[in-house]
Amino acid sequence: MTKYNRKKEERDVSYYIEGILKGNRVVLAQAITMVESNAKRHFDKAQQIIEALLQTQSSSIRIGITGVPGAGKSTFIDSIGTYLCNQGYRVAVLAVDPSSKVSRGSIMGDKTRMERLARNPRAFIRPSPSGGNLGGVNRKTRETITLCEAAGYDVIIVETMGVGQGEFVVRDMVDFFMLLVLTGAGDELQTMKKGIMELPDLVVVNKADGDNLRKAKKAKQEYNTILHFLKPFTAGWSTRAVTASALQEIGIEEIVQIIHDFMEYTKDSELFYKRRREQQRNWLHELVKHDLYQQFYHHAKVSQQLTYFEKAVMNGEKSVTASALELLALFIKE
Repeated sequence: MTKYNRKKEERDVSYYIEGILKGNRVVLAQAITMVESNAKRHFDKAQQIIEALLQTQSSSIRIGITGVPGAGKSTFIDSIGTYLCNQGYRVAVLAVDPSSKVSRGSIMGDKTRMERLARNPRAFIRPSPSGGNLGGVNRKTRETITLCEAAGYDVIIVETMGVGQGEFVVRDMVDFFMLLVLTGAGDELQTMKKGIMELPDLVVVNKADGDNLRKAKKAKQEYNTILHFLKPFTAGWSTRAVTASALQEIGIEEIVQIIHDFMEYTKDSELFYKRRREQQRNWLHELVKHDLYQQFYHHAKVSQQLTYFEKAVMNGEKSVTASALELLALFIKE
């Protein structure tokens, strides 16, 4: 039995640290499974591993990619990820999936939708169920990024589940954020959550090929008009729209160059490092809020009294504010 085939119960923290630092993909996947676990024994071990790897030097870029359903996110990631691997980069893709409310499992087969990238030895693809909990996405995805960077992946791509609240969470854990759209900007914008157009550093009108090319060019002009009147998320950076065809690999090289230009600009202006520090601070506050929320609802006395207070406020017998304060008092007194 080799060192990296040890039975689960025989694996200590050093097994994971050494394996990750050596770029062992099997060990990396095992460590991520621990990070995603809700079991306390796994949580404690995962935190020890992350603490040990935090000081690992990494010059990675973290890229968030979102888009409306049908925008071709997976095909686009397969195309740009393969291009980057061919340029000598090691690419990790973390796909935050919608989850079944029954099984809590991932319902999208990312590896089957990124066939070339899944076979590339320089790539690592990890679909992760969100469990319907954005706080969970926040912690688990951030910690998975740390593990991937320690394993030597210098491009981390986070694919989000679509246009919605999750995009605001992911925007705060990446350096560069891309929004994939289709033709017909006016109609599509009506379906987007308010504020989503203020998040990206680049808008990509995908599927710009064949009979759709003319419409894609028109959509690019419409988006550039819209972006001209919006304040960019990254100060001093001009967010713009470009066309691309992930299927035919048209426009991928231009997009990669834009990302390089962005990295150069933000590092020269110190914005890159400032944003990374702010993201760490925000992560701290988000985790405190998330863990307090969990502790509150799992508190024995709160659990016992919650149904009573819910019925009381629904029947108009008690005010919502007074009920909330009484429940909080039960929690704080402990």
